[in-house]
Amino acid sequence: MPIEWAGLGPELLLTLDRSRPEPLRAQLERELREAIRSGRLATGERLPSSRAMATELGVSRGLVLECYSQLQAEGFLVAASGSATRVAAPAVAPAELPPRPAPAGRLAVDFLPGVPDLTSFPRRDWVWALRESCRDATPADLGYGDPRGAASVREVLAGYLRRVRGTAAQPEQIVMCAGFGQGINLVLASLAQAGMRQVAIEDPGDEDYDVICRRLGMEAIPVAVDDRGIDVDALASTGARAVILTPTHQFPTGMALAPDRRQALVAWANERDAIIVEDDYDAEFRYDRDPIGALQGLAPDRVALLGTVSKSLAPALRLGWIIGPPALLEPLTDEKLLSDRGSPTLEQLALAALIRSGRYDRHLRHMRRVYAARRETLIRALAERAPRVALHGLAAGFHAVADLADGAAEPEIVEQARARSVGLYGMSSYRLREPSGPPQLVLGFGNLSGAQVERGIEAIAELLR
Repeated sequence: MPIEWAGLGPELLLTLDRSRPEPLRAQLERELREAIRSGRLATGERLPSSRAMATELGVSRGLVLECYSQLQAEGFLVAASGSATRVAAPAVAPAELPPRPAPAGRLAVDFLPGVPDLTSFPRRDWVWALRESCRDATPADLGYGDPRGAASVREVLAGYLRRVRGTAAQPEQIVMCAGFGQGINLVLASLAQAGMRQVAIEDPGDEDYDVICRRLGMEAIPVAVDDRGIDVDALASTGARAVILTPTHQFPTGMALAPDRRQALVAWANERDAIIVEDDYDAEFRYDRDPIGALQGLAPDRVALLGTVSKSLAPALRLGWIIGPPALLEPLTDEKLLSDRGSPTLEQLALAALIRSGRYDRHLRHMRRVYAARRETLIRALAERAPRVALHGLAAGFHAVADLADGAAEPEIVEQARARSVGLYGMSSYRLREPSGPPQLVLGFGNLSGAQVERGIEAIAELLR
């Protein structure tokens, strides 16, 4: 359907050249024909009134009326008495674009990991925070400010992260970014500029790291992860001088990096003059263990920490931050400046207002209870319907790892579950170097209600057994 513009509608970009011998009416007719043929004006879309068009172009209203009349005669426009002039349906259908792939059918239950509860976004609190940010924003806040972000936001975040995550963060070290995606691109681009050509990544882990590295002319080297985190000896043998980690809650295995390996990792970074990139993606949500501080607090000169509100609030906000080590601050700031001149300031100020007011912490406390209840539902449902399936990686976050029976065909189980309208995700899809390994499932429960978790497990219990 055509867009129904309010009022007179938006202005229409048309160019008339009064220095040319071609009459203005002929120029206007040609411009409108081209706008319709190219699709700039869609079928059924309303044109400005003849009076508005004449005023906008600085021509007589009679000239516009004659132009509209000519294009109606040619079949480009249609008009009825008392109604607006609109673009007519074309006599010949425009060339078709290549067909888009049909979207996959919606699943009844989708255990997709990494997705928070999208129904629990604190809309009232966010509207309040946006109102506060609009009211209090200064003229300087509305200009091209520091590409790192508004100073007041970075000050609030630095204090919050020191208190909650045990970081050694100063406001000057923080660069605001558009979520983790932009953050990791900025960090890796800065490392590439510094001459680093190899980056170690966790295996199993996120395949996107490999894709980003290759685009930047870097090599991503998978390093094995076991039940104590990344193998630091294997990391040292790669020769890489940078590594991307999820030490607080390894994705996807769910393990925390062991204390002795934390110390060994910092020693490796100091010895190799290396950089550790810490993805602090869901540390806010913990259940049956004490909180684990960010690795950045141990080695602020060696660690670039990336955090976002994608899990705590919603991915759509695209709000994140980088705590950069001193050696990377200048290239990070330059990369951010060239990338987008800085993230939207009003949203940054809203986040600061949310944190200062205590509403952010209140929301996190509520969501910990919500996720804890769903976690217990998942544990109970599997214990009742597939008791031989062992769960682990549940101490934090909102996904778990399920160990299937030896010899179970992981891809077939995933495929058969989808036939039952249940989305499952095998660990093999996260293994980077060698897809073979013990059959396991990564079960996300963040965006599922307790009832959906139960229905999903009931639907696939036979497959799991």
